Amino acid sequence: MAKDTTKIPFTAYQKFAIFILAITQFSVILDFMVMSPLGDMMMKSMGLQTSQFGLAVSAYAFSAGISGLLTAGFADKFDRKKLLLFFYIGFIVGTIMCSIANTYPLLIAARIITGLFGGVIGSISMAIIADLFDIHHRGRVMGFIQMGFGASQVLGVPISLFIANAWGWQSPFIMVAILASAVAVLIFMKLQPVTSHLALQGDRSPIKHLLHTFSKRNYRIGFLSTCLLSIGGFMMMPFGSAFAINNLKITQHQLPMLFMVSGVGSLVIMPLVGRLADRVDKFKLFAMACVWMMVVVVLYTNLGVTPLWEVMIFNITMMMGIMGRMVPSSALTTAIPEMTDRGAFMSINSSLQQIAGGVAAAVAGMIVVQKDKFSPIEHYNTLGYVIIGISMLSILLMYRVSIMVKNKLGQQKV
Repeated sequence: MAKDTTKIPFTAYQKFAIFILAITQFSVILDFMVMSPLGDMMMKSMGLQTSQFGLAVSAYAFSAGISGLLTAGFADKFDRKKLLLFFYIGFIVGTIMCSIANTYPLLIAARIITGLFGGVIGSISMAIIADLFDIHHRGRVMGFIQMGFGASQVLGVPISLFIANAWGWQSPFIMVAILASAVAVLIFMKLQPVTSHLALQGDRSPIKHLLHTFSKRNYRIGFLSTCLLSIGGFMMMPFGSAFAINNLKITQHQLPMLFMVSGVGSLVIMPLVGRLADRVDKFKLFAMACVWMMVVVVLYTNLGVTPLWEVMIFNITMMMGIMGRMVPSSALTTAIPEMTDRGAFMSINSSLQQIAGGVAAAVAGMIVVQKDKFSPIEHYNTLGYVIIGISMLSILLMYRVSIMVKNKLGQQKV
């Protein structure tokens, strides 16, 4: 009888690698995530229209996408630790620039610089994970790594909102920069070089390596699947706080509690979903989570004035669907590329994810309307219906990804 490899415990170094990559993801995700809860404050303080704020969110995503494409050809040519450290330091510099931005043009410029560096970090982390852990452990690992999403809401967003209320919306970026600086030191001192892929590299130039990665049909299916998931995930996010405050009538002081409760839900859900993803068919788990999320999204985007406790329940149940999609889809996607292409694939995949998210945020900014600073957000439910259609297409694409991975691994359970 075959040994159940999912029960083999991680080594001490593997646990450290998971921790350092998780906290790296936490800082990068927080830098992006904090834009949404600060959205209402920033729009009011700078007098921004919804379309302008959507562009501020998109600026990060578009620059991250462009950066990923530019670096994809080089991604498999260097030690992944050195790449991670280089881009993480650039991310810190961009975040510091956000903290001193006092005009809308400076904010846009700072978000572009932050995206150029920060947008590549996720793909490098995914490549490191794929190098260090096999497919049968990646569900668990993804569950822990992506706890950064929940942790950013439990700790990062509430603390960010608290200090923003006290010292202005720029102050959370100072906090992120300080945290990231400490993490960078740990990466430099403790993370071992990740170089096993270098022995398999040919003599293709970076441009040829990039084109070679794009040329593979299976890879393109994976890229398209990621784009659809990103569009569906980004549409509601930029205007979440503005909708909660102006439509659901949640107050600025209640907002940190709302994000904290949602984040606690994520921290509980993520490891459970990760373990489940290693024990059941990942596509089936993904499909069920999509259907669950579609139902909750339609109900939530059509809410009017709602008590805080009901909004909390909706946010937790919505998070169940989002996390239930994220973990199995990430585990399946990391299994698509060969090791020789893994860095390039992850960079392209991350860049397309960011670009798709930028398009989604910009389009959402054009769909929703706010007549003045204190008016309700209009047409937010339209975003929900768009997400339904995109989620249906995502299920079809992820089914194809699942079949590809099973064929590659000889019909093993994945």
